[in-house]
Amino acid sequence: MTASFITLGPGDRARVAGFQGMPNAYRNRLLSLGLTPGTEFTVKRVAPLGDPVEIVLRGFRLSLRRQEAEGLLVEKL
Repeated sequence: MTASFITLGPGDRARVAGFQGMPNAYRNRLLSLGLTPGTEFTVKRVAPLGDPVEIVLRGFRLSLRRQEAEGLLVEKL
């Protein structure tokens, strides 16, 4: 079952399922940062006002703005 990235909270684990409705330039940026389909990650922290969100994947931490990542489709694990 796929969901949007914005539905995840701290401690949630998910897998990248794909991309939807985002500019190709930003999609390519996320791909170059390691968010390729099938990659698993954990939501580590959410800033007090809800943005940005820190995730852990492939041994490093990455901060994403929710608005920029709302086109990231995920499968919650």
